[in-house]
Amino acid sequence: MSEVVYEETATMIAAGELQSFVPFGREHCRNHPNAFNLQLRELQPASELWSSDGAAGLVGSLQEVSLQERERECWQLRKGCMGAREEDVEFEEELYTAGNVVVWSQGSRTQASNVYKAFTVDSPVQQALWCNFAVPLNKKGDEEVEQTVCIVQSSCINVHTITGKDFISPLPFQVSNVWATKFGLLLERKNTASDAQLSSPGEPLPTVFSMLHPLDEIAPVVCKPAGLFEGCRVQYASDSTMKIVFSCSQPSVVVFYDTVQGIHSVWALRKVTHDERSTVLRCPAEPAGTSLGLMASGFLTSHLRNTSRLDSPGGSGAAGALHSHQSRIITSSPGLHSRVHSPSISNMAALSRAHSPGMAAPSFSGASRFNTSFHSPSPRHYGLLHSPNNTMNETMLVPEMEPIIPDLCMEQLWSETVTTPCHRELSSQASKVFLTSDLCENRYLCFLVESHQQLRCVKFIESNDSSQLIFASVTIIAAKDAEPLQNIDVMLVLEACGSLVLYTGITKVSKVFVPGLLSPTFSLTNHIPHLSTPMENVSTPANTGNRHLQRLDETAMPSPVSEHRGPNIKHHEASFLEDYTFQQATPCIHALRDPVYNRVTLELSSGTMLRISVPEIVLVKWYNIYNAPGGPSAHAEWNLFVTCFMTLMGYNTERLTWTRNLHFEVPLSPVIAAKKARPSDGGCDEAFPPSSPSLTLDSSAPLFPHIPVLFYVLHLLYQELLLDELQRARASSLVCLLQQLARDLQLEEYVDLYWREYPSLISSFTENCIIDQGKSTLMQCPSFLKGKPPCVFSWLSRCLRGEEVPPFPYLLGICQRTRLMVLVRSNPPLYFISLNSHSPVGLRLLIFVVCYEIRRSSVKVRFSNESLAEKLVVWLTSEGFTLKDLESVPFGVALPIREAVYRCREQPCSDWSEDVCLLIGRQDLTRQAHKMTLAKSKGVSLSLEPPATTEADEEEDGMSDIIQEVTGLIWSQDLRVQEVRRLLQSSRPVRVSVVQLPEVSDHEYIEEKENKLLQLCQRTMALPVGRGLFTLFSYHPVPTEPLHVPKLNLTGRAPPRNTMVDLNSGNIDVPPNMTSWPSFHNGVAAGLKIAPASQVDSAWIAYNKPKSPELANEYAGFLMALGLNGHLTKLATLNIHDYLTKGHEMTSIGLLLGVSSAKLGTMDMSITRLLSIHIPALLPPTSTELDVPHNVQVAAVIGIGLVYQGTGHRHNAEVLLSEIGRPPGPEMEYCTDRESYSLAAGLALGMVCLGHGSNLIGMTDLNVPEQLYQYMVGGHRRAQAGANRERHKSPSYQIKEGDTINVDVTCPGATLALAMIYLKTNNKSIADWLKPPDTWFLLDFIKPEFLLLRTLARCIIMWDEILPNTEWVKSNIPQVRKLNLRIGCCMMFSTMLFEFLSQAQDYITAGACMALGLRFAGSANSEAFDCLYEFARTFMKIMSFSGTAAVTGYYNLQTGLSMILLAMSMVMSGTGNLKVLQLCRFFHKRTGGEMNYGFHMAHHMALGLLFLGGGRYTLSTSNSAIAALLCALYPHFPAHSTDNRYHLQALRHLAVLAAEPRLLVPVDVDSLKPCYALLEVTYRETKWYDETTVELMAPTMLPELHLLKRVKVKGPRYWELSIDLSKETHHLKSILCRDGVLYVKLRAGQLPYKDDPQGWKSLLASTINHHNSGVRAFKPENISAFTSEPALVSFAEYFCKTSEGMKHVSDTLGLFSAMLYECVTQECPEMLPTYIAINQVTHVQLVNDRVEFNTFPLWQLRLVVELWDSRVLQDTTNRHNALLTSEFLPIMKNMVDVALDSWLTGDDGWLEHSVWIYKSILKTVFFEDSKVILFQFRNQPVSAFLLPGWKPA
Repeated sequence: MSEVVYEETATMIAAGELQSFVPFGREHCRNHPNAFNLQLRELQPASELWSSDGAAGLVGSLQEVSLQERERECWQLRKGCMGAREEDVEFEEELYTAGNVVVWSQGSRTQASNVYKAFTVDSPVQQALWCNFAVPLNKKGDEEVEQTVCIVQSSCINVHTITGKDFISPLPFQVSNVWATKFGLLLERKNTASDAQLSSPGEPLPTVFSMLHPLDEIAPVVCKPAGLFEGCRVQYASDSTMKIVFSCSQPSVVVFYDTVQGIHSVWALRKVTHDERSTVLRCPAEPAGTSLGLMASGFLTSHLRNTSRLDSPGGSGAAGALHSHQSRIITSSPGLHSRVHSPSISNMAALSRAHSPGMAAPSFSGASRFNTSFHSPSPRHYGLLHSPNNTMNETMLVPEMEPIIPDLCMEQLWSETVTTPCHRELSSQASKVFLTSDLCENRYLCFLVESHQQLRCVKFIESNDSSQLIFASVTIIAAKDAEPLQNIDVMLVLEACGSLVLYTGITKVSKVFVPGLLSPTFSLTNHIPHLSTPMENVSTPANTGNRHLQRLDETAMPSPVSEHRGPNIKHHEASFLEDYTFQQATPCIHALRDPVYNRVTLELSSGTMLRISVPEIVLVKWYNIYNAPGGPSAHAEWNLFVTCFMTLMGYNTERLTWTRNLHFEVPLSPVIAAKKARPSDGGCDEAFPPSSPSLTLDSSAPLFPHIPVLFYVLHLLYQELLLDELQRARASSLVCLLQQLARDLQLEEYVDLYWREYPSLISSFTENCIIDQGKSTLMQCPSFLKGKPPCVFSWLSRCLRGEEVPPFPYLLGICQRTRLMVLVRSNPPLYFISLNSHSPVGLRLLIFVVCYEIRRSSVKVRFSNESLAEKLVVWLTSEGFTLKDLESVPFGVALPIREAVYRCREQPCSDWSEDVCLLIGRQDLTRQAHKMTLAKSKGVSLSLEPPATTEADEEEDGMSDIIQEVTGLIWSQDLRVQEVRRLLQSSRPVRVSVVQLPEVSDHEYIEEKENKLLQLCQRTMALPVGRGLFTLFSYHPVPTEPLHVPKLNLTGRAPPRNTMVDLNSGNIDVPPNMTSWPSFHNGVAAGLKIAPASQVDSAWIAYNKPKSPELANEYAGFLMALGLNGHLTKLATLNIHDYLTKGHEMTSIGLLLGVSSAKLGTMDMSITRLLSIHIPALLPPTSTELDVPHNVQVAAVIGIGLVYQGTGHRHNAEVLLSEIGRPPGPEMEYCTDRESYSLAAGLALGMVCLGHGSNLIGMTDLNVPEQLYQYMVGGHRRAQAGANRERHKSPSYQIKEGDTINVDVTCPGATLALAMIYLKTNNKSIADWLKPPDTWFLLDFIKPEFLLLRTLARCIIMWDEILPNTEWVKSNIPQVRKLNLRIGCCMMFSTMLFEFLSQAQDYITAGACMALGLRFAGSANSEAFDCLYEFARTFMKIMSFSGTAAVTGYYNLQTGLSMILLAMSMVMSGTGNLKVLQLCRFFHKRTGGEMNYGFHMAHHMALGLLFLGGGRYTLSTSNSAIAALLCALYPHFPAHSTDNRYHLQALRHLAVLAAEPRLLVPVDVDSLKPCYALLEVTYRETKWYDETTVELMAPTMLPELHLLKRVKVKGPRYWELSIDLSKETHHLKSILCRDGVLYVKLRAGQLPYKDDPQGWKSLLASTINHHNSGVRAFKPENISAFTSEPALVSFAEYFCKTSEGMKHVSDTLGLFSAMLYECVTQECPEMLPTYIAINQVTHVQLVNDRVEFNTFPLWQLRLVVELWDSRVLQDTTNRHNALLTSEFLPIMKNMVDVALDSWLTGDDGWLEHSVWIYKSILKTVFFEDSKVILFQFRNQPVSAFLLPGWKPA
């Protein structure tokens, strides 16, 4: 064996991030509710218990803490491998065990640890470990890895997967240890006393078993030892002296320790082959062995135990593996006499896959199979090994016992060699085994032998086919402890003296200094000579890498010295350490544990633990320099690198003047070096041979051959740094190194380039270093180095001039900015320079990418001429280029990109990504991508909280959530929203004004007041329906707070004393249950406030359930509202079942309608089953009759229509069709409120077949239209079909209708069903069925209210014929011929005829108006509104005349007027029209006479529709919306609050399903406040009108989106934004759904419409007459009123204001003001830095900084001028689109010329030479008349130059 051979002496690095460490599970277990009381307080660190006298305190603390208590807790850490958090690279996992509890936690350095899973088991946990099981997916052999935690108890193993599966695998024997492997678990059986008694020495029991899956059998493992004899073959692993000490998955190996021999061996673990399986099972296919062979193998075992082993050979065998010559046979063959006592492996067959995961204990049959064989003799045929001389009769076999087939085989690969017997006594089991690798990718198996304080490192490599592991030499490192740091390829070794040393493989790198811990005061290497032996000369790839590492740093790693190390030295070390241990004043490092990534835990002797991180090694020498204790300061880092880098290339940095001065404060570069000792003094011994006086390079240096390539790479990096303003200072540092390399390589053109760019810097460098010509052949000089030096500015300049340019080289992954800037201007291919995969390993460790060859890339970017700017911007964004990157690009290079950005900003595409919008500076478009809503809280998005009202009761009216900042913009001229709130509030007492006449007694007066209050309460109870529509979707509830439901206050106050008036006094009769339905509506109104985007879950819904039964009706309405806004789908099925079983009628109605609305048109089967239970017609005829309330049946029928809306479902359509004409009965059933059920069936049928028309597929035999027509006009009833026939055999006991259809019951439902089926189909034949007859005789057969329905149905079928004018409405009234009344006809007859014809005309008019309202719903069509308003006024005039009102009937007139009012509200929905509001307020005040509860409901519904959702919503005209409106606005309103006879009141709320958000609210992206903006809306062409464009001032309600072609934000106030709807409407829909927030950005120099309605205050308003006047009128201090750009405001504040001390620079202030004015008016604030930079070049740098000046700014100025030349002069039309003004550039050019001319008069010779360089750089064609202009500009002041209106004299 050999000792460590490479060492770097006297170096030390510092570890980082020192943190105290306590296992997270320990604290969690303290607080674990179900854990056994573990008394973890006794496990406190010993440091807290120590006394002041060292040794005595330690002994005392050890007495207090027993070993058993210490064993109770253990933990292990690993790097995170959970799939959910793969992106977290620094993710750690901990598995902590204490008592019965196992805690699996996760955490990282940036995130606190948290419990991932915690397990509590029944008995103490013996062991817990992670293990991956392979689960086969198919027969092809594909497997899925299942990650698990295995918890080992005494009787079973609990397996828990990360996916939530749990298994319990019973253990048939006691287990001593469990190991995770590639294939599953390995189990070591515990040796008990009974084993020795029951098994003979020749036939031991198996000791190692495998479990490939928790549901698999536990199978014994077979082994294949390496040996010389033929008897060595596959056997069961049954040697109890072999203990597993380590297992690994990759590679799949197991390490054993032989307790007798005291040696370690390595075994490969793999799947067993068929032949090996046949051998151990003694299959008939294999010939039987002889007893001689068995005896021979037994002899071999004893022989090997008494002889020492031979050394492992160094060569590889024929099989490709390097095996030991001899190895003891682990399992010997059993003797012939012990067959009866041997356990049968087949006993384990009962542990089959049938075991349930929930099994709590081992099965009796499974455990007893081993126990019976241990305690009772039972003959078996199969034993551990089959004996050929078995004399047992085969008839004694137990037939059901099958042998268990082994799954895994262990094959011996390597074992330790033992040379002398004396060592065997000293050897002990390895306390720690691990795998590590070095930086050269050599791999080692290391095991720590604590008795010798040795770390034995066994190098191994894989064979060519990766099937075998070849073990080579062994190296011993003196170590007390060690841990590998896998991801940085090093290991941390704790030496016997307590020092921490870093190794990569077996190469010592340096010592590690731990801040806060004193390093030991001595080192053993100071007292003991360094001992090493040469490594074996094994021809493996590892040695080449080691040689290379040596070559990298030969001076730091001296050649090995061969010495012998005797045992006496080791004893000396140990005794010395024992004496030293108790002399330390501070705690020392006791052990290492838990390595994860580059972090490891240090256990101190005090008992505390520290967690440290070790920096990554990149290059050994640079690593040692950079990570010296204390570390370099920021400005010294570059100097350290240059020194290190040049040393590696062969330079003697001590003899070069400029590198020697790097260690002192000499400002050779902007990175000023710190005053620091030489690296050799700092810890790295460098012993270069003395250099010759001629400064030659050392050709033996590691990087000497690669100097040309490294120089070229650094030159390209230098060009890259020039393109970044933030990195340009580093370029000047790098140029010092480059010029030295260029001089020594004799590259004159490169030296010239650097001299031109940094003349003042380069002139101070004069030294050359000579490269030996004989050695120069060692250099790899690439061909591309001999060409012209790549200069990116020169290349870009030639591009702008249109010259041919060669491809520009760049480094892949390094020079990204060079690549982008080159591709922006042209499309030739670039050179890619990359790292060759065949490079030496050391070269790959360099900080910079090193290249060996150049290959031509296929990158080509070709843009067409049109929209070049757009394509350029989109491409740059796709390359990851951002606005921040653009700001750091030099101004000359960036100008073309800025021009492209400027052009794209004007006309952006609406579908551009967020990154593109960020690049072009359109924050409005960027913010639009974030899904913000108006109602979110402050700090998250918009601060649009509704203002808090002063009165407490005002907050309780349920309408305080309307966003008043939006309503204030929509209706800014009046207080109509407050008026609506006043009209719809129901939480305050009403005013009861009754004058007490003298003749009225007090008691009568009280009754009169209460009667008046009862009339007012009819109105109050109807208000919630309208309030629900007004506050629709305006509130986002807090999940921790219940929803506030405003009170329904039915009390009054009587003036003047404000006395309380109550209905409960008993003076008047109050209808029972009067408030039931109003309370329901109040609950719906409260629930409808909740926005669909709110965070609502099942728990919150249940949390709102009131405890008081009086509020159950409100909660029922709340449930229905949650369904209407889509949240009821989140309610758990269990809760739905719970609500329905309570039997509360209102709750059932609200729940059924709610879930049906939430599942609109989905055909959801679970909801269908829920509804069918409540509909007898949908139940089987033999089902139990359920007592379902009538109203619940009605709600369920409507629910079927909603769930199956538009589906045309055959079965449901058939049932609903028959239910329309359902006869009364049987017996007493179905006798009351039949009208509402028939209507509901008709509406549901219409919804199921909505808009299908004649295309009712599969329903031809039902004759749906004919059947509906019969229901409408009457006739003989058809026989009931199917199940209904039996149900209706028994007649009704209350109603006798006979065989004819009762039209009064069936007509409304049939009429509306026909209308909905043929909705918008324009089917004239069906429409003619609904036409009112033109003779009064036939009219007499139809009820007037049915005429309204027929007219409405006919009109919406003939949808396209509806016109918004009075002529069309009147055309629906039939021309009834006037009868010639015979003389003598009684007057009474003519009065009746007149009354009937008047009623018919009014109802038909109302029906036509209703159809008009549906046709133009939400459109705000002025013609439709005017038409309806005229009819409303006509009806009101008729009502005002008592004579005509009496003839027609007040009720009929009021019904017609209510329907017209509703129609007007539908047309003007969401607009808040004042005329409609006036009508609603007029009817609100009317409470007496015929004005009942139903009319109040209609009027306040109209008010709610008018202000739908607070003006944010309007109505749709889709088929689904029309169906919902027909259900909600059915023209028969309830007569009182409990009336549901004709129409279920709950259906009034279905109008919500027709609402859609169409309000577009512009929000200023800077202030986040809603604002006004001008929109240009373009309508598509239709058959009624051509394509039309209108201008609207937003916030505004948009028309329906299918009618629009384009919506555009129009200038000049705001940046334009166009949304094209001809392609798709999804983008605009998503905007409207998020409260319609459209972000807009105010142009600079403009004011919002609110502050400047006419536009007279803008910055540009004063420039109309003369451009120059605008500059003079411009005051920089007022800039904040015109732009919100922070940069511009700050610039005006600090650079443009004149103060007392600034008068001498008034010209400069004028110049800055002119720049600012230009940037604001041209809307290009990003150009301000460019203007300033150009000014800096001409004024400051050329005039003042002559000594430090470089040509970089002149290059930028030249690029700007050439861009102007190429863009503007070639096309004069582009002159006004350029970013820089035409007057600005020639002035700047002139000033540069003047400055350079003044330099020529100076005395410095190099300055004069520099001027010609600068002149040559600036030499380019400007303008044709530039000379004249420049001549005229000679003696003008600077401020005059930049006045935009200035012209030369």
